[in-house]
This record gives sequence, C-alpha cells and structure tokens, in this order.
Amino acid sequence: PPPLLSVDVTGLVSQFARSFVLIFPVYVLGYLGLSFSWVLIALCGLFWIRRHRGGKTSRLGRALAFLEDEEEAVRLSVSSADLPAWVHFPDTERAEWLNKTVKQMWPFICQFIEKLFRETIEPAVRGANNHLSTFSFTKIDIGHQPLRINGVKVYTENVDKRQIILDLQISFVGNCEIDLEIKRYFCRAGVKSIQIHGTMRVILEPLIGDMPLIGALSLFFLRKPLLEINWTGLTNLLDVPGLNGLSDTIILDIISNYLVLPNRITVPLVSEVQIAQLRFPIPKGVLRIHFIEAQDLEGKDTYLKGIVKGKSDPYGIIRVGNQIFQSKVIKENLNPKWNEVYEALVYEHPGQELEIELFDEDPDKDDFLGSLMIDLIEVEKERLLDEWFTLDEVSKGKLHLKLEWLTLMPTADNLDKVLTSIRADKDQANDGLSSALLILYLDSARNLPSGKKINSNPNPLVLLSVGHKAQESKIRYKTNEPVWEENFTFFVHNPKRQDLEVEVRDEQHQCSLGNFKLPLSQLLESEDLTMHQRFHLSNSGPNSTINMKIALRVLSLEKTTRSPDHQHSAQVKRPSVSKDARKSSFKPQVPVSPPLDSNRPVPASPVTDSEKKTDTAEKSQPPNSSPQWPTDLSRSSSSLHASNFSYSPSHLSVKEPTPSIASDISLPIATQELRQRLRQLENGTTLGQSPLGQIQLTIRHSSQRNKLIVVVHSCRNLIAFSEEGSDPYVRMYLLPDKRRSGRRKTHVSKKTLNPVFDQIFDFSVSLPEVQRRTLDVAVKNSGGFLSKDKGLLGKVLIPLASEELAKGWTQWYDLTEDGTRPHGAS
Repeated sequence: PPPLLSVDVTGLVSQFARSFVLIFPVYVLGYLGLSFSWVLIALCGLFWIRRHRGGKTSRLGRALAFLEDEEEAVRLSVSSADLPAWVHFPDTERAEWLNKTVKQMWPFICQFIEKLFRETIEPAVRGANNHLSTFSFTKIDIGHQPLRINGVKVYTENVDKRQIILDLQISFVGNCEIDLEIKRYFCRAGVKSIQIHGTMRVILEPLIGDMPLIGALSLFFLRKPLLEINWTGLTNLLDVPGLNGLSDTIILDIISNYLVLPNRITVPLVSEVQIAQLRFPIPKGVLRIHFIEAQDLEGKDTYLKGIVKGKSDPYGIIRVGNQIFQSKVIKENLNPKWNEVYEALVYEHPGQELEIELFDEDPDKDDFLGSLMIDLIEVEKERLLDEWFTLDEVSKGKLHLKLEWLTLMPTADNLDKVLTSIRADKDQANDGLSSALLILYLDSARNLPSGKKINSNPNPLVLLSVGHKAQESKIRYKTNEPVWEENFTFFVHNPKRQDLEVEVRDEQHQCSLGNFKLPLSQLLESEDLTMHQRFHLSNSGPNSTINMKIALRVLSLEKTTRSPDHQHSAQVKRPSVSKDARKSSFKPQVPVSPPLDSNRPVPASPVTDSEKKTDTAEKSQPPNSSPQWPTDLSRSSSSLHASNFSYSPSHLSVKEPTPSIASDISLPIATQELRQRLRQLENGTTLGQSPLGQIQLTIRHSSQRNKLIVVVHSCRNLIAFSEEGSDPYVRMYLLPDKRRSGRRKTHVSKKTLNPVFDQIFDFSVSLPEVQRRTLDVAVKNSGGFLSKDKGLLGKVLIPLASEELAKGWTQWYDLTEDGTRPHGAS
C-alpha cells in the first residue's frame, strides 16, 4: 500500500534556501560589526523598487488588454458577483421595464405584505404554541427600496404548451423595520434589514381560452437563496419557551428552505375546479444517483506547515433542489470508493441541476476538494449516464457517477419487470431501491371525535407511513373538521406487498382519533393507478372520514435507442459564482436521504433527505408538500422542529453522514463474496436449513424505562471466514435509524465459530413507536487492524410489530446473507 505520508524534498530544500538567503546578510552585518540600520535601508529600497516596477507593469498590461479585448478587460476589473445574470448568460434578458413597474407598485405591495403579516402570520403564530399566545407585530415597514430583477429567462423548449416558465434573478436589499412583541414574557425583537438573492421560478399555468388567460401563478426558488437578516433583540426572543431550541442560523435555514422547491406559493386566478391539478403536482421524474468513486483527489491533510503531505478524508454533498444527501467519509484515501445510491425527486428540470461538492473532513473546517454541476435536461435525454467527470475549481480530481432518469408511468404494465430488475420480487424487504412512487394529497377530515375530553375540539395531525418511512402533517388547532391541503410522496419498494397506514392523532392529548390501512395493491387495480375519495376511519366516530387523493406511479428506466457511433456526455455547467462566494452561501449540509444499495435492496428508510417528520431519531425524505397561498403561510412554529430542513455541519454538534440503508453490504462485493462462500461450502452437498449459523437473542420492551432491551446471548455454527476460523461480533440497528449514534456492538470473540457474548443493549423508544420498527442484527468478522479478512457472516431482520413485545421472548434466529428471510429455530 502507498505510504500515508510523503516528504516534499524539493519544497524542503527550497524553503531552506530562502531562509538562508534572508538570514545570511544579517549574520554578515553582525560579523563585520555594522549597524542594523543598513538592513532596514536595503529593505525599504527593495520594496520601493518592486512597487514602482509592479505598478508600471500593471498599468501597461491593463492598457494592452483593453486594446485587445475591451469586454474581457471590463469583466476582469469588476467582481463576478457584482455583474447581473444577463452578462454571464446570453439567454438571460434585461428587464428594466419590469423594475420600473415594480418600483411604481412597491407602496401597494408593501400594503399587501403588511396585511398578510397581521391577518395570516400573526394568528398562525399565536395558535402554534401556548407560550406565543400574546405574540403580535407592533410595527411593519418593508422600506422604500423595491425588489430588483437583474435578469429574466423565458423557457421555450422542453416545456408544456399550456404553461409559461420564467426564471427571475431577483435581488432585494431592504432597509425594512419589523418589530414584534410577546407581552407574556416582556420580550421585544425585530428585523432591521433583509437581503435575499437567488433565482425565482414563476410558472403561469394552465393557459386557458378565457380571461384572464392564466389559471394560476406558482412561485418558488430552484435552490436555496442567499438570505441575510439583521436581527434586533434576537437573544431575548430565543429565551422564550418553545423557541429556545432555535438559533439565528437555523431560523435562516428554515426560512430559506421553505421557499425552495417542492415548497411553492400558488396564487389561483380562476376557480378552484380549473386549477385542481396544481394542488396535486406530479414530479417530472426521479433521478437515481449512483455515487460510485473518485480518483486523484487533492491531499489536503498536511503536517509541519505543508512540508510533509498527507492524504484526505473525502466525502460528498449531493443536492437536487432542497434534497440534500451526504455520503460516508473514506479515511486517508485519495481514490475513495463509496458505492452508494440515492434517489431524488425532480419537479422542474428546465434550469434545475444536480450539484455535487467534495470535501475533506477535518476537526475544525472541512477543506474543499472540487465541485460538479450537471444539467438534468441532458440526463433526461440520455436516460442512463455512466461516466467520469472532471471536478471544477480544483487542479485535479475526477468523479465517477452513474445517473438514471426514471419516468413515472401511470400504468402497471411493466411493474413485474421493474421489480425483477431491483430484485424486489424475491426478497421480503420493505425498503431498498424503489419500484414506484406514491403521491398523496391530504385534503381534509370530517366529524372527528373530541379526543380524551368531551366537548373539546382536538388539535389533529396525520401520521402517514409506508414500511419504515413515515411523514407527519401540520397541526390544525381546535377543530374537528381540519383542512390540511398538503402533498406527500413516498418511495415504494414493492407496491404488491406494502401498505399505506394513516392515523389521525390529537397533538394536545397524544391520543389516536382514528386510522385506516390501504394496501397499495388496490391502487394497482384502480384506473390510472389513482384513488380520490373519502376514507372511513376505524376506531373513530361513526361518521369520521378523511378525504385524500392517492396516486401510484411506476418508476421505469426507458432506455433510448442510439446508433452504434453515438457518443453522449452530460452537459457539465461551470459555477456562476466564485469559490469564495459559493462557500459563503452553500455550506456542507447534513443530507436528507439515505443511500440505497444498488445490488441488494435492504430494509431501511429514505430522508428524503429525513423523510420522517415525527420525533424518531432518523429523518428521511422531505415531505414534498406544496403549500397553497395564502393558507399555508400559517405554518405553525411548532412544526419547524420537525420539518426536513438541513443545517450546516458547522451549526451542529456532530456531523454525521446520511445513514446507509445497506450499511453491512453497501458494497456489492460483500454480498457476492458471502454467496460465493456459501457455494463453496455447499460444493455438491446439501446444506442444512441454517447454512450461515444461528444467533440467540432475548427481546423485550420495558415500559418503566421506556426502552427496548436486547440481550445478545450467543451464536452457533457460524461459517469460517479464514483458515483460522472467524473473529465474530454482533452489530445492531433499530431501523430506520442507522446513524453511528444508533449503532450497538458487542465485543469481538477471537477464533471461534460458537461465540458467547451475553451482553445487554437498550434503545430509547416508546412501545407504540417500536412496534413500527425493525431490528437489524448482523454478525460480522472483525479480522483485526488493517486486515483484509473483514466482512459479513450473516444477518437477520426482526420485525417488532408483536403484541408479546412487552413480555419478551428468547429465540434462535437463522442467519441469511441479506436478512430478509429470518426463521426462528426455537
């Protein structure tokens, strides 16, 4: 193996020579007994000569450059960040007429914003938390400086004929003054100024044949805008109960992400019937990202002030809109191999890009290793791309990606083919690579029961779950006929076997108001794989119903037919801002979706993300809700903590990668090696029912401690990983939480196939919650430090949805290569 450290001999000699040249004259002066003033005079003369010659050369160079290329000379003299978008991009047009119009309308826009704050936001904040019941705005002044539009781009290709898509490069620097007060806690705070810079997309659809010709107006940002707020009294505000878990940076991230796709503001211009489709947005497609490996990265870890060069600890940040993923960290490697897979929803691909940044993990500040930006229009055209991409903004480095564009099909004709391709037709897992996408519009509920207290209106919310993935709606306060109007999406591994579980809960009394279960196989029999109806709630009132629209779309990879000499390459877009500007606005963020194993679907959860918005430890895929304007501007502050917004690692106490749903076998080689070892063991003979051995566990839930107790007793008849036997240990996760902090490990038993552990572990989780979880138990071979004899010895997945969990049980479990077919032995 290559050495971890290398000495730069040339640099060492050069540094020594420079030091000698500086020190030797001083030594000579002292040796001859001359005054040190001669050194100062010589230095002053040298600096004056260099400055004079440098200024003259610079002026001459600028004059010659101006004569050769006037436009390029002006570009170099002005900072790139100060130039409007129409200078960089020829298809972006100036819009001075629009700026003049906005300036004329600005006083009336300010009146509308003030009305919105007082009539919509203020009541919503008061109802969100009992501590905020005395919240009020005392002053609202947006300022006299209007919003400025630096450029407009109109899309004419690859768009629907019944819509108009505009991208507005907006910039707002407002000297606004917004003061608020919470009388109960004698708290006063406010905002002095706001800055926001970004690309806002405006969609005019559907185009209709009657006035006003446009059915609705949709507004959102393609990526998180640069937002800066100058607060006053923020320290006092964050001392208020219910807000003390926030911070300045977290608040900015919440506001910024709320403006980013798939969140959007929809302004209807015609009747609700004509814009019904806008309340049920269907994604344009799903992008499956195989984050494979990198080569020849820069070594950022140095020692002795750069004389001794080390390597890097690379990891990747992947963004598609506000969906953010973070890979695992590969220690001390300039040619890392991740072999992780992510799936992201794409709502608007014209103008939307796949953004990837690589960083070197350090204890203080992570170093930048390169970036990449790929236009999703090119990926959609090619359907499948498997290429090496050169990293931007660095001197060297390449990244290997495999990108698949999955089309959403409204029929189940090729579902069996898709299930076979991801191996979902044979295993019993509930998670892994997705074969379908479930899109759900939660409308409203009627005649809900009053909950624990009679004649009191509940605070209803809805819990939605498919397999291990769960999402939560917003809370509606003091009503038994709530209206949510929210959208949710779920990646589905196998719709023939999985169910959609819906539960309406009272947030105030923490009790169930009703539930129902819908097998997704019923959607496969429905027209266009869609159901829109009122569903009767079980364990609820006699007339309690919930209104939902549910659609299933099969994810199909449609391979395009190309000529033999066809060469394809994704269009790599250069960053439009400098590296310094990008670092200030885009910091590495904790992702929101776990990687999927490309060869073996294994149970776990996606984030996307942090899709789970309940108070479980694992966050999954974003809710993908599309708030309707202006109703959803009343978003409760209590739901801010549960929202799937990602924060910069610099703002977190611990940086953790996106949990892999295939942590044991995230590399396809691991599964292949284990199956090959099974074939070698068989060697013409018939293996028993437990070819990989068994593990004995005791599992029970302690209601007093509110914890799941797992006792790992022993294993028997394990396979030998090498000639000397195996060094087994047991690793456990409580799915879908697969973070490092959620992992439990036993000690390592050396050179034995029948290890005895007798170790007790616990997971802090309530009984209702644990019954929706799965215990992931893997027996692995340690192999020792720097040993190649490391790998998986067997695995078992244990569903915990049992009524006997409170009593507990002790049982032997058969180990398998993927854990998806556990069989209790005794």
